[in-house]
This record gives sequence, structure tokens and C-alpha cells, in this order.
Amino acid sequence: MAASELNISIRPDSSLSVVFQAKGVTKIYQMGEVQVHALRGVDLELREGEFVVLLGASGSGKSTLLNILGGLDVPTSGTVHYRDQDLTTFRDSVLTRYRREHIGFVFQFYNLIPSLTARENVALVTEIAKNPLAPAEALKLVDLGDRLDHFPAQLSGGEQQRVAIARAIAKRPEVLLCDEPTGALDLKTGIVVLEALERVNRELGTTTVVITHNVDIAQMADRVIHLSDGRIVSDETNPDKVPPSELTW
Repeated sequence: MAASELNISIRPDSSLSVVFQAKGVTKIYQMGEVQVHALRGVDLELREGEFVVLLGASGSGKSTLLNILGGLDVPTSGTVHYRDQDLTTFRDSVLTRYRREHIGFVFQFYNLIPSLTARENVALVTEIAKNPLAPAEALKLVDLGDRLDHFPAQLSGGEQQRVAIARAIAKRPEVLLCDEPTGALDLKTGIVVLEALERVNRELGTTTVVITHNVDIAQMADRVIHLSDGRIVSDETNPDKVPPSELTW
């Protein structure tokens, strides 16, 4: 069976410790006559249940790396394995199924449908998932059990972001990829959102990757990976994790 035809709908053996393995990943964008090197030979492993922060300034390659791990983009060269399967060999249709069944995304902007309640926004995902959480259960996990029937316009920015997190986790993804999830929020609201992400990581065991330019957020991570100019410049385990409630910036 060709790699692009592999069945990735079956959950892999949970005894395996490495979720992602990237080797020699480069990404080059052609902008007219100019080549932009977004990633330059990245090697990386991410493991089950980790809470990882990818740190770096704008343009360091964080979002490009996240998009490649999530199957939203493909590298120019190098390989990316999800479990024992090489994502770089997958056709678009297989990548779509991979994203739908294994990956949850949280972005800086919430992308909620204004005419739907919190519960209905989450249900959009649960209706197509194989083994979803109930929308009310997902919203309760992010401490929004009393806001099920509120519309986005009736929710604060932090509450809308937590609805977006509930929507992402409702399909029980193995991996949650978060791109600047607190970027549009103030400190107090951002901490509430980070507490929701920490709870999901702890209670569901979801491998969680958060990209940010905010160095203070790194204090809550199991690992901190620093990118600069498309390269990983440090990859360190955090021995003294700080609860989100103690963060300040």
C-alpha cells in the first residue's frame, strides 16, 4: 500500500512515546524572484502528553513549523513523522483526514460563527468526529459550563477563546496546536486561557504545543524550544514549572 494511502484513522499504539519526529525540515517560499527561508534544517521530537512552548520573534519560523506539524503546509525538504507515518508522503485528501482526526488547532483569532451559540459552535466539530466529547462536556472542561447557550457577541474575548479551545478538543485530538492563543488578550484574560490549556493537557493527556513571542509563558511548559531565523537554537526541559496563575507579563 502506498504511503499516501495509509489508513491513519486508527489511533496508534499509546505505548509509543514519540508523537512527532522532524528531520532536516526546510521551508522555502518563493516571493517573486526572492526566496524566503522560513525553516533551515529543523530536527525535532515531540512526545506524548508534553506541554511544549515554541518561543521566538516574529519571522523566526514558529508558525511555519506548527503548520507543517499540523498538516496545513508541507516542507520543501526533510521528513515529518507522526508516529510511524511520514506526513510528507501524504496526498491532500489524507492530510485532511489526518487534521480532522488527530489534530486540534487554536489560533489567535477565535473564528466562531456569530449566529451559533457556544454549544452549537462546538457541535460543528462533534458532529463529524468519531468519538467526540459532548459539547457541554468540552465547554465544562474550559470552565464555560454556565455559558453554553450564549452567542459569541455575549462573551468576552477570553470566553470566546475558551470556546475555540473547547471546539478544538471536542474531537479528542491527540495533539493540540496553538498559535499565539493569548496574543489578543490582556494579562488576566490570557492567564484564564492558559489555565484552560493546562487543564486540557493534564486531564486529557493531549500533547500541547503553544507558539508565542512571550517569554514569560514559557515558565509553564515542560519543554521550551527557542527558534531564531528558521533554526532551533535551544531545546530545554523546564525543571521548575510555574502554574499559569503565577505568570505575569
